[in-house]
Amino acid sequence: MTQAQIKLVISDIDGTILDSNHQVDDQLKDQIKALKKQGIPFVLASARSPRGMYGLARELELDQNPIATYNGALIVPSDPEKIDQALVNHVIDPNEAGKLIDLLQNQFPTVSINPYAGAEWYANAKSPWTDEEAAITQDKPIIKDPQELLEEGIGINKFLLIDQPDQISRLEDYLKSLNFKHCDFYLSKDNYLEVTAKGVSKENALREIAELYQVPLKNCLAIGDNFNDIPMLQLAGLGIAMANAPQEVQAAADEITSSNDDHGVSQALSQWVL
Repeated sequence: MTQAQIKLVISDIDGTILDSNHQVDDQLKDQIKALKKQGIPFVLASARSPRGMYGLARELELDQNPIATYNGALIVPSDPEKIDQALVNHVIDPNEAGKLIDLLQNQFPTVSINPYAGAEWYANAKSPWTDEEAAITQDKPIIKDPQELLEEGIGINKFLLIDQPDQISRLEDYLKSLNFKHCDFYLSKDNYLEVTAKGVSKENALREIAELYQVPLKNCLAIGDNFNDIPMLQLAGLGIAMANAPQEVQAAADEITSSNDDHGVSQALSQWVL
């Protein structure tokens, strides 16, 4: 694929545009300015919440572009004032959400339960896990019993379940063995299990965003580093994996760029777009 064919870029955040110290690739801002001059949107897609993305969108001057949050469960303008103007909003079936909360509280009491609804991050309790996530995302959870959210009719876009990797692996296997018809479960880190409404994915987020910009999928470039990026990488006309991505992710991509600690996204944009 030649540079002239890419009309839209969609990128993961953690492990992709952020280095191991959670800092933005210092070359990326100039690259995004160059993309703007060519009329090529650069869109962020992440398992993060809107609040976990607003600051990055502002830092990269992406204020005119939407952001795909919660792995695509909620796509909103990158202006925090427009959180109520969702372009896409998928919430988890309330009955299944209630069943999941009961199961976690009774059978997996050490798991940190973090429901996300709109821009809000809730947690069942303050813990080292929530402290770590708060430090990364510069956000703070509201401590609240998750069942109360359902009782109040609040639609949950995503659950983030955090524990030690072996416990999360056991939880994932167990949940997938049960009859949750309207939920999807996937790992975003080895100790982060995400739960969304069925069909929510970065793949579908790419479809929605490409449709919004009226860009054919074959003219889209997607870039990421983890398992939840694979469907997006495979759907895009050009899917690029980071060198720090697991082998399975690299195998699913069309091309490999350098790592997130070595300007991987900037290098990819220089090589395949600009």
